[in-house]
Amino acid sequence: MTKYPYTNKLTSETSPYLLQHAHNPVNWNAWNDEALNLAKKENKLILISIGYAACHWCHVMEHESFEDTAVAKIMNKNFISIKVDREERPDVDQVYMTAVQLMTGGGGWPLNVIALPDGRPIWGGTYFKKDDWINALNQLATLYKDSPEKAINYAENLTEGVKQSSLIPLNTAKKEFSQKELETAVKKWQQNFDTEMGGTKGAPKFPIPNNFEFLLAYATLNKASDLNNYVNTSLTKMAYGGIYDQIGGGFARYATDSKWHIPHFEKMLYDNAQMLSLYSKAYAATKNIFYKKVVFETAEFLERDLLDKSGAFYSSLDADSFNNKNELKEGAFYVWTKAELKSLLGPDFDLFADYFNINDYGKWEADTYVLIRNKSDEEVAKLHHITVNELDAKVNKWRKSLLEFREKRPKPRLDDKSLTSWNALTLKGYLDAYKTFNDQKFLNSALKNANFIVSKMLKSDGGLFRNYKNNKSNLDAYLEDYALVASAFIDLYQVSLDQKWLTLAKQLTDYSFIHFFDESSQMFYFTSNTSANLVAKKIETDDNVIPSSNATMALNLFK
Repeated sequence: MTKYPYTNKLTSETSPYLLQHAHNPVNWNAWNDEALNLAKKENKLILISIGYAACHWCHVMEHESFEDTAVAKIMNKNFISIKVDREERPDVDQVYMTAVQLMTGGGGWPLNVIALPDGRPIWGGTYFKKDDWINALNQLATLYKDSPEKAINYAENLTEGVKQSSLIPLNTAKKEFSQKELETAVKKWQQNFDTEMGGTKGAPKFPIPNNFEFLLAYATLNKASDLNNYVNTSLTKMAYGGIYDQIGGGFARYATDSKWHIPHFEKMLYDNAQMLSLYSKAYAATKNIFYKKVVFETAEFLERDLLDKSGAFYSSLDADSFNNKNELKEGAFYVWTKAELKSLLGPDFDLFADYFNINDYGKWEADTYVLIRNKSDEEVAKLHHITVNELDAKVNKWRKSLLEFREKRPKPRLDDKSLTSWNALTLKGYLDAYKTFNDQKFLNSALKNANFIVSKMLKSDGGLFRNYKNNKSNLDAYLEDYALVASAFIDLYQVSLDQKWLTLAKQLTDYSFIHFFDESSQMFYFTSNTSANLVAKKIETDDNVIPSSNATMALNLFK
């Protein structure tokens, strides 16, 4: 057994993210009553640090600050430090992210917040360099020691702002929806479209699948050729880019540049689940064979790297892995040197180099390359005087041999917890693929995943668990979980006509009305009426990379 110089209370947790910090010199606690009560008992400020296992900058700050004994000494003396996995506790993340956004105008992860002993926030931000972090902690500790009334006054105002951000007044006026309103909204939205490279203008570029799904449907129904062109440009450039794993399939979280080339290399289940749906629907609308390849390759990635034998899907692969110098580096698993490629590809190297831009266009750092395309198969085949079928055969051969070689490298760390809502998105992705391609293997995967949710995540009282790991289910689910599972079960009923799934969807919706519904706003809270109270209770209405839970509930009720 490995002996560590430091051990804290996170060793008893199951979250891979929390376990990554279990041997920091910081006296970390998980978010629980014991830690929160200790802060009140000792009248200490709470230091809340929120992140997730695949987060690159979370690892950077851990290495620079949380593994440093001098930093740990300051934190341990002045604060009750709490680590939060945002994927397990999105409710905690939402509250403190709102606070930081109100304070700074932005947000992200790692999310670091200082709060009063009762949890009300007074200060926060995202990533901090070590010296800046030490300086901020010392100032805050001094402020609370010498002028606690100032901290309390600020916390009162900030917490009120967090609460106000969730207030949704009931609109009693009859709403007449019109095509004109949609046209106006889309026209305004178009001002931010990057029509050359897809996505939004500038960098970084985030693929937001629900945005593209809406635009695809809108463009198709309204025969809007300019919008259709934009959506197809976006989907093509994303799948040509380095954000898409050209060898192993699957999408990374986002691109740091304007051409979808260099990603933050973490691969998240929720992104790839929704990409299955998006590219399946895009193929149905266009019959573009390239979109079919993306769907099948993404499914292969999910089943190779994130599938548990129970039918559940794990959460993510880390951005970082060990390189050939045994250094933990972002993207080390995915990048290539020219020498490696020449050795592996032999006489095919020149064709490969043209296809995947082993040149200045595809170069990253330290003489490594992130594979990216900028020409279609037809263009490359014509340039090299071969047929498209011959080129396709070579690409498949390259992918197979490079994947076999890459699998021998140290792999990115796996976050092997399974989250209910993310699995529901994956279930829906497989159902959309089945509806488009009529391939039985997609339906089989969907059914296995649905049965996992029923057998492992459904409680005896009709509620849901949020998290599953090591054959144990825990944590109360959130509205996001109920809404997305019900949505997926409705879809599963539509393709199977098995009444069981529709009945379960109805039961989960009924449970949501009993435990999440707010009569005053006629909306649903993100947390249930059985959950421990936080400093604010949130109502989620805006889509992010995962669709809004209230919007999903509205669609379920409409169906």
